[in-house]
Amino acid sequence: MSSFIVRDAACADHPAILALNLESEDLMSPMDAARLLELERASAYHRVVCDGDEVVAFLLAMREGAAYDSPNYLWFGERYPAFLYVDRIAVAGSHRGRGLGGLLYDDLFGFAREGDFERVACEFYIVPFNQASSRFHARYGFAEVGTQWVAQGRRQVSLQIAPVAAANG
Repeated sequence: MSSFIVRDAACADHPAILALNLESEDLMSPMDAARLLELERASAYHRVVCDGDEVVAFLLAMREGAAYDSPNYLWFGERYPAFLYVDRIAVAGSHRGRGLGGLLYDDLFGFAREGDFERVACEFYIVPFNQASSRFHARYGFAEVGTQWVAQGRRQVSLQIAPVAAANG
């Protein structure tokens, strides 16, 4: 079995991060190089998983008050005074089912505990229903706190919160 390393994202990782985002674009919003730079500047957490020298997964998260225009992020900002928001996570198709999403979430929740965050926020599609994401987030103690339609009314998201202390991965 490969040993995976979680580390902070670097500029040299951007091409791989963009390729991972593109591969999973049906589950998250598009992102080009300029948008990645914007999101990275706004992020509180941006880490990658490496298999040897290859970046095979990433997670990008923002805290409250970030200069970020996502309607889902803004929804949480209107309702919660403090949170860590998972903007996007992607795992290479070649590496799915190997626990890398969990590795990143375990790391994220550790970061949240160290930073004294009370809650982690995220969303996933319920129209069309992303069953794998629903099951995954339930394991981390996420529960629905609202829903909203996005993508010009073509998709609906479940807006989720997990208390950091309760997250057990």
